[in-house]
Amino acid sequence: MLRAVWNGTVIAETPRTVIVEGNHYFPPESLTRQYLTPSRTRSLCFWKGVARYYSLEVDGLTNPDAAWYYPKPSPLARKIKDHVAFWQGVRVEGTPEPDPPADTKE
Repeated sequence: MLRAVWNGTVIAETPRTVIVEGNHYFPPESLTRQYLTPSRTRSLCFWKGVARYYSLEVDGLTNPDAAWYYPKPSPLARKIKDHVAFWQGVRVEGTPEPDPPADTKE
């Protein structure tokens, strides 16, 4: 299981992430949304598109723009649509679980 942890709190937890350019992108359903506040910040990646940001709020502390995601990624980055990556002191801990076995029924 992989976890994104900041200020001793698990922000996201999932068996597997999508890794792009060394960043773990957590699926949207893995997020503990109570800790995320939408930010007005935007940035542009030449191949992924426009990123939007969240600030983290845990136990009265704020980590501005510590998470980002691509709501409308380019076709090349479609596998990370709405997945969230972290930085600025957010640690990714744990190990991914193996992929489930492929269905062998014919």
